[in-house]
Amino acid sequence: CCGAIALHAGEIDFARELAKRNIEAFERSGADVYVVNAAGCGSALKEYGELFAADEAWAQRAARFSERVRDVTEVLDALDLPPPERPLNAVATYQEPCHLVHAQRVTGAPRRLLAKIPELRLVEMDESAVCCGSAGIYNLTQPDMASRLQRRKVEAVVKTGSTIVATANPGCAMQVAAGLRAAGYRAEVRHVVELLDAAYLPDA
Repeated sequence: CCGAIALHAGEIDFARELAKRNIEAFERSGADVYVVNAAGCGSALKEYGELFAADEAWAQRAARFSERVRDVTEVLDALDLPPPERPLNAVATYQEPCHLVHAQRVTGAPRRLLAKIPELRLVEMDESAVCCGSAGIYNLTQPDMASRLQRRKVEAVVKTGSTIVATANPGCAMQVAAGLRAAGYRAEVRHVVELLDAAYLPDA
């Protein structure tokens, strides 16, 4: 575990213990870049440097670790891959996870990747960067407000007429999917990488 949930709950000491395990494990890997496919986790991992800023024994190691963390969409976008050949004939909209757009300042990469998919029409939803109500453990600790945000997000999705909602964080995916089911609106909620996988890989 990256420690994000512990951080959200205010369990800072436990979060630091989890962070130390990750730092040690990833250092042993010898990797130059640590690729993350969940925005909430990526945000927490990129903040290890801040988490240990006052700890002389861990500050430098944590800062080096955080400098190597990248969201998977950042990595794939930087590779400048050729467009996939397999089309995906659908209307999609992109839900920006708060921990990607606000915490990590990643907003263009997911859209550029989705734009590569042939026949996938990307329609921008209103307030795409407004929280869906998941917000780590917010939907557990503040369910009323989380539900209001969820309904607001669902209204924005429905307005686009999309049959696919792309996102980049499991918490957002579950929150939006539950809201769409409750509203009786039929649309798939998929990670950006799932859609790329479907477009790049041929049928088995």
